Order: sequence, then C-alpha cells, then structure tokens
Amino acid sequence: MAHTLLEGSFVALLTPFNQDESVDYDGFRTLLEFQHAHGSSAVLLMGSTGEASMLTPEEKAQIVSRTLKMRQGKMQLWYGCTGNNTASSVKQVKHASAEGADGVVITIPSYVVPSEEESVRFFLDVADASTIPVGVYNNPTRVKTDLSAAAMTRIADHPNIVLLKEATSRGDQIARIAAAKKHLSIMCCDSPNLGLTMQVMSLGGHGTANMGGNIIPREMATISTPWKSMQDIQAFRETYLRVLPLLHFHYSAINPVAVKSLARALGLPAGPFRKPLLGLPEDKLKAGIEIVRELGIAQQYGYSLDGKARVISVPRRTAAE
Repeated sequence: MAHTLLEGSFVALLTPFNQDESVDYDGFRTLLEFQHAHGSSAVLLMGSTGEASMLTPEEKAQIVSRTLKMRQGKMQLWYGCTGNNTASSVKQVKHASAEGADGVVITIPSYVVPSEEESVRFFLDVADASTIPVGVYNNPTRVKTDLSAAAMTRIADHPNIVLLKEATSRGDQIARIAAAKKHLSIMCCDSPNLGLTMQVMSLGGHGTANMGGNIIPREMATISTPWKSMQDIQAFRETYLRVLPLLHFHYSAINPVAVKSLARALGLPAGPFRKPLLGLPEDKLKAGIEIVRELGIAQQYGYSLDGKARVISVPRRTAAE
C-alpha cells in the first residue's frame, strides 16, 4: 500500500543544546509541544537547521529514540538520516525505521560530489533499506551535486520515496516534476531568495519544508496550506507578504545561524552553537529582533525580547489533533 503523502508545514527543527553543548532534551520537548500547538504538520529533526553535521552518530541515534517518546498528537516526526556514505546512511535509516519514525529525509553526502547517476543509485539504495516514507532533499548549494527533473521522476518511482524538498531556483523543474504526476509530496524551502514558494504552491505543491516555522509556526502553517480554494490563495498572499522581512532575515546567514540566534534571543530553547559556528553578531541580531517587534510576533507567541525568559505561548490541543 502506498504511503500517505505529507501536506502542510514541515518544520526543520533546530537542535537545542545545554550550555555545556550537550543535547537539551527538555528543550526538545518544549519545541515539539510548541510546534504541535501552532499547527505544524510535521517536524524534521537533525536536518541542516538542526546542525546535523555537528552531531555524533551516538547523539543522532539517541535523539531518534528519545524524541519519539515525545510525540504530540498527529504531528509527524521525521529525521535527517544522511551519513557520509551509503552504508552509514542505511544504518541511520534502519534505526529510525525500527524505532517507529514517521519518515526520514536524506540528501547526498556532503563533500563527495557524486555524479547524477551515482546520486540516483544512492537514493534508491537507501530507500530499499527503509520501511517508512523517505524524503529526498535536492540542495546543490550544500552538496554540489544537482538533481535534474528527469532524475527526480526516476527516483519517485520507488514506492518508499514520497517527498521531495527542492532547494534550487528553477521553477520549470518543479513544473516538470508536477507534470509527471508521481506519488510524491512536492515541497520547497521557504527561502525568499530562491523564490520557489509561490511557484510550488501554485503548481499544486503540498507545502513547504521550512525553517521559518521555528519562529512563526502558525504563519508557516498558513503559507504551507495546499491551494484548494481562493481563500487559501488569499491567506497565503497576505501572510507571505507580511512575514517576508522575517524570512529574508532567516536567510541572511548560513542556515541555521540567523534563525537559531533569533530563537535564543526570543527565549526559545536553543542554547549555544557548536564551533566553528558562533551565532550572529549583536548588531545583525538586533535587526531580527526589531522585525519581530514590528510584526507583533513577540506578543502573539509570548516571546521575550531580552533572551532571558523561556515562556512561550502553547495553546491547549487534544491528543487527537
């Protein structure tokens, strides 16, 4: 039986650290409750925003096992499972599958720069090892290799590969993939610089795989709602244009430097970066805080603007939601 396609806001969650740089599991629980309360359909742990390359294999395995015990209603928990080669990626995928994850996301191992054909084989080999849905992340900026639309439609024939996160600026690529009518949830990152969000949603996209939801989960849920009526389109346009300055801020530094620095300043569980990342300089961070202030986001979510409080607005939802 085919896997059910994911729709809506798929938030690439940051990894909270304690001051000694150990993983903050209490922080994880707070962040998961926060995302569920504000309408996120799913979260991706240990993606680029989650500083996956900074985590040890043991930490990755423990994050999967421990956070799956923190499930929040129907919100799905997906995990980044890319290793530095096929074998290590398969090992991570098998662990997440055995632990009961809702899905995994994989991208091409960094620094290797395989050919497109080698990359296709990599994705298919990893998907063969999975018993749960697999998402493919095409992110040539980080891994150099770029998948064409033809390669993606080939990969999408695998029954376990049911999600694409696209991080290029080629609208035609999205159109070609959509036109192929594969059993595939088509998403994109929320980078306004790439400008794919409007194109993906207008072509029948299923949502966004975003990092903006770390700060504005409710707004990203609106932006990520598939277009089924004129009301959906109008809500998208109004919300997107309103929060556009904040989205630009999130991408003003390499992911996750800007969004995690802002989350920490607003009082969300975030903690320090692992070096060599140092966080945003104070003057640039102040610009993000000012955007939050101008948009009324701090009051809406109960954020602190001095970075000291860890109190955020978490409306009550039933376990079934």
